[in-house]
Amino acid sequence: MSTTKTTLISEEFEVYGKVQGVFFRKFTVQQGQKLGLRGWCMNTNRGTVSGVLEGDAEMVEAMKQWLQNVGSPQSKIERAEFRNQRVINAFTFKDFSVRHQ
Repeated sequence: MSTTKTTLISEEFEVYGKVQGVFFRKFTVQQGQKLGLRGWCMNTNRGTVSGVLEGDAEMVEAMKQWLQNVGSPQSKIERAEFRNQRVINAFTFKDFSVRHQ
């Protein structure tokens, strides 16, 4: 029997480009849920989408790649920035959702 413990991490993100008005948050939530992540995303006053990812390190890395390179079908991603990665002992969010300012 394997007793491998999953490393949970938390990381903040912000995505720049044409990411508002193109269902970016909806697709981000769907992708996050598909990868088993928890956290949130929201539009900012700067025209970006920001949020927090929580989950297995491999799945967070997969989501980071998605945020940098895929996004929603009509989005045009210029760049994605990630910061404050840290190991967490337990989830602090119950699901992945959209927050409103």
